[in-house]
Amino acid sequence: MNPVEVAAVYLHAPFCLRRCFYCDFAVDVHRSPEPEPWWAALEAECGALASEGRVRLAPRLDTVYVGGGTPSLLGPEAMAGVARILGPGRLDHDGVEWTAEANPESFDGGVAAGWRRAGVNRISLGTQSFQENVLRWMGRLHGAEGAEQAVATARREGFASTSVDLIFGLPSTVPRDWGADLDRVLALDVPHLSLYGLTAESGTPLGRAVAEGRTVLADETRYEDEYLEASERLRAEGYEHYEVSNFARPGHRSRHNAVYWSGAPYLGLGNGAHSFLPPERRWNVRDWSVYARTVAGGALAVEAREEVEGSARRLEELWLGLRTDGGIRLAAPEGSGARALAEAWVGAGRARWTPDGRLVLTPAGWLLLDRLVVDLAGRLDDDPRPPSVDPPRPGRRSS
Repeated sequence: MNPVEVAAVYLHAPFCLRRCFYCDFAVDVHRSPEPEPWWAALEAECGALASEGRVRLAPRLDTVYVGGGTPSLLGPEAMAGVARILGPGRLDHDGVEWTAEANPESFDGGVAAGWRRAGVNRISLGTQSFQENVLRWMGRLHGAEGAEQAVATARREGFASTSVDLIFGLPSTVPRDWGADLDRVLALDVPHLSLYGLTAESGTPLGRAVAEGRTVLADETRYEDEYLEASERLRAEGYEHYEVSNFARPGHRSRHNAVYWSGAPYLGLGNGAHSFLPPERRWNVRDWSVYARTVAGGALAVEAREEVEGSARRLEELWLGLRTDGGIRLAAPEGSGARALAEAWVGAGRARWTPDGRLVLTPAGWLLLDRLVVDLAGRLDDDPRPPSVDPPRPGRRSS
């Protein structure tokens, strides 16, 4: 089998000073992590991948995303090590989008300058809120002014694109003025925002609190109201609501995330990282120590694999296409069940047709994304003449 060439790479930096109340990520709590063990593990994984022969890196990468965890804990030289591991020339060109995540409390001028020298050109800040009581409840370590300081640092060091994360849909027992948080983030005038609804994963402190009845998540009405309020306000201020959770000024959409939504191949390095090498999806073990020990021995640390083909692939293409403002081209004949369902969505304000005939969900539709996709897939399966579904493909955009 010929190796799959990938031009998009995700690298996971798992280290955090503290695990947040809601966090279900592959995190290793460490007070003073050093980059050298992380670099060594990533390099060892790259060696094991080369031996396997299933994937090869493109000579010039389009996108690189370093996530976590808290990559900013690894210091100013962390990204120079990433560039070395990925190989000479792959990041040394103007067309690459290189994103690194940071938390406000560990993103200082030294880290910013070091990352900028290495070639990082996009910063994603884990802010979540601008209100002290909310940050304490979440277990965040930065204060309400931390995001403003971090954004100012990024601008001072020449980062052309900065993204800020916010979480909505908190329990009603947590006093929070959602409108005030939107005011604060709009005042920052960052080119990209990501908004995520709070979920209670079973293995987290929040999940246990919900299961035991000590915490009650936001009801459906509050969740929907906060989401729609954010979408309306941000769009009124010139942001494009281009994906369920993402908003951008023109020219600042996340090209790396667009790779995931398009179904193109990508490589994930690090514990818990996912890769898609069509038709195979695979993911690494989540535990950092197990991952590091496995790759140090020359083996891949893959926990599981699955083949994404046939009906599973068609369902995924529907879901990925409908989660973006590119939508899908639904080549279903008039009178078919799929076409009738799509028209019902449009009539209910859940979707719209674009001038070139693509079906795109509205923000109200995105709130029901999973249910709508399952319903549409059922109609497509019932049609004696299965129509084609053309999901959007990523274009090359300047960051």
